[in-house]
Amino acid sequence: MSLQDISEIKQLLSKPKKIVIVPHKNPDGDAVGSTLALLHYLLMLDHNAVIIAPNDYPDFLKWLPKQDSILKYDTDQTESDELINNAEIIFTLDFNALHRTGNMESVLESSNAIKIMIDHHQQPDGYAKYTFSDVSMSSTCEMVYHFLNKLDALDKINQDLATCLYVGIMTDTGSFRFRSTTSTTHKVIADLIDKGADNTKIHNNVYDTNSFNRLQLLACALSNLNVLPEYRAAYITLSQDELQKQDYKKGDTEGFVNYALSLDNIVLAAIFIEDKQQGIIKISLRSKGDFSVNELSRAHFEGGGHTNAAGGKSDSTMEETVEKFISILPNYIKELNNE
Repeated sequence: MSLQDISEIKQLLSKPKKIVIVPHKNPDGDAVGSTLALLHYLLMLDHNAVIIAPNDYPDFLKWLPKQDSILKYDTDQTESDELINNAEIIFTLDFNALHRTGNMESVLESSNAIKIMIDHHQQPDGYAKYTFSDVSMSSTCEMVYHFLNKLDALDKINQDLATCLYVGIMTDTGSFRFRSTTSTTHKVIADLIDKGADNTKIHNNVYDTNSFNRLQLLACALSNLNVLPEYRAAYITLSQDELQKQDYKKGDTEGFVNYALSLDNIVLAAIFIEDKQQGIIKISLRSKGDFSVNELSRAHFEGGGHTNAAGGKSDSTMEETVEKFISILPNYIKELNNE
């Protein structure tokens, strides 16, 4: 993002505007945290701003300040369409291709609003007038922090805004253990703590509140864990019936794939989750070192993401999807064994 872009955005935001902020479908901690942080900032400037999420998000994020103001497109479509059609500016956060918004794609494409993208995923599309894209950043929340810095607005970060940014950085870095966590990330986190983010409370709210059913589901997932030592790979499956048996709630499987990746000598991990309502198998992929699950997912599972964390989907059955996953591993055996 050039100095000219920043100057123009400052001018755009100098007077109250109708603004819509959009995260990706199935928003995670970074998507919810970044959109809420930006919302807090825009409301301070007296903009008429609102977040419209494609659908709901996990319960462990439903304590964040102002989260109860988020509209969900799948249940508030009429109101959402009106807001999008009347918007002067649309911010899209934590995604870089409009199809990532699911059923919102067409109304966003047809909107005449000025679009501003803030995102850290690879290979961004060119739909936005202003694009702040940096794949080296740990999270979109860290990018929002730097975006505010470019706008000379770090003094606007209060406790609520700092809390939202902290959540997104913490969750997208795996509590600061992923390679994307840099010294700059830690400096940002230090400033957020100085500005009021309660790191202990935030960690407890996100990670340390489990339902009995979620732990039972984790036990089921671990019982379904399979290891492919010749490929240094492991995978987990969860059927729709297994989810329903444990009264599955959105977000309950968050982090499950990391148990497979934590196994000794494993470089590639996957979890396959059946979703009969959408008629797909949802796929989450994780890796260690330089093995790119982003490239693997883009090539085989209609997805993408980062080098070490990506998602995708399959329209086949669970058995067929797992068979496909195993069948493509010989193509990557050299890279997997080099890690």
